[in-house]
Amino acid sequence: MAADVVCFGEVLVRLAAPDNELLLQSPTLKVSFGGAEANVAVSLARFGHGARMLSVLPDNGLGHAAVDELRRYGVDTSGVRFAAGRMGLYFLTPGAAQRSSQVLYDRADSAFSRAASGVDWDTELTGAGWLHVSGITAAIGPDTAKAAVDAVKTARRLGLTVSMDCNYRATLWQAWNGDAPAILGEMLSQADLVFGDHRDIALVLGASFEGRGEADGLRRWAADMAFKAWPNLQRLACTDRVQHTVNHHDLTGFLFSRDGAWRTESRPLNPIIDRIGGGDAFAAGVIHGLLTGMDEADQLEFAVAAAVLKHATPGDFNLATVADVEAVRSSHSLDVRR
Repeated sequence: MAADVVCFGEVLVRLAAPDNELLLQSPTLKVSFGGAEANVAVSLARFGHGARMLSVLPDNGLGHAAVDELRRYGVDTSGVRFAAGRMGLYFLTPGAAQRSSQVLYDRADSAFSRAASGVDWDTELTGAGWLHVSGITAAIGPDTAKAAVDAVKTARRLGLTVSMDCNYRATLWQAWNGDAPAILGEMLSQADLVFGDHRDIALVLGASFEGRGEADGLRRWAADMAFKAWPNLQRLACTDRVQHTVNHHDLTGFLFSRDGAWRTESRPLNPIIDRIGGGDAFAAGVIHGLLTGMDEADQLEFAVAAAVLKHATPGDFNLATVADVEAVRSSHSLDVRR
């Protein structure tokens, strides 16, 4: 079955310390599933779009449970293959007050890292309309980096819209001495829509943003640099956080095109229940806006409202529907909805 959007990446088991505890402070962990691309797929499916997950999972109880969880939320899993290897994991220590959250990855030698480079991209992408990828996939190792580059190049050749979240993860790149600027740059050159800010663009282009003004000016500078560097690129979107405590942020959205710029009003996030996956919720919101023909201002407002709802939802997945997001956009009332 052809899907509107194909999301390529690793599905992970998330193991989180409960109730704002430190990791293994007590011998209990909350188990759920996540991963950047899977988060986008679930959110788009909840918004009513055809979303297909393209991944490799271990042929064991964990891998099959992950597929069942994606299906539960309406994601097409026909692009998921099972192979030898282990399940990728990440451990989360939730932040609280002035203590930052911490993520510990355990992904080496996973089924995805072993077999992702064996995807037949022409077969998997023919008939699809959109490919969404993340820099996290490229950061896992040389084989997944090759797979991510092959994916975006094939998608470009087949005429799909390509979106990419930079999602720079220094620890993953450093683990295998991967050349992040070169590989991410190769992926960005094929993208129509990029989720990233001045730090991402400066990293990839080897540029310095020191002394280039305040934050708003830095984002405009980054967008201009990106549009000059990558002719295929049509839009760049990002958010800005003002962090008062770990549990209290203010979130603002930004969207740049080749002929315009938009920003939202700042929205308070207080208290934050779970911020993991907030960027993926924002990305899915922008993609939804483009797929449904919203103008740029509406795309951005919808995306920020979606991210706001994710911060109020435990786990990686944003489970909000379009009606839920529109309710946040149209009203600030916190009365019980009956």
